[in-house]
Amino acid sequence: MTKVNIKPLADRVLVQPAPAEEKTSGGIIIPDTAQEKPQKGTVVAVGEGTKDNPVTLKTGDQVLYGKYAGTELNFDGDTYLIMRESDIYAVI
Repeated sequence: MTKVNIKPLADRVLVQPAPAEEKTSGGIIIPDTAQEKPQKGTVVAVGEGTKDNPVTLKTGDQVLYGKYAGTELNFDGDTYLIMRESDIYAVI
């Protein structure tokens, strides 16, 4: 897991997306232009929540989120998504 110096505010979490699938289960290589955006990742930082809604996720959780959830950030050569905790569907 990557250590970052980004601290999300309120009920936001910072997620490092899982790498896109490069091969099908049958062994066919998928070109970069046809790869789908991953919909799972690892939580790398969490905000402190709000008075009414504390954040229940913790660093290191594997999560599933919506296909178009969050805002993409590039930091130190890595790509992250920052999103509200409510944009995350499940912990796996």
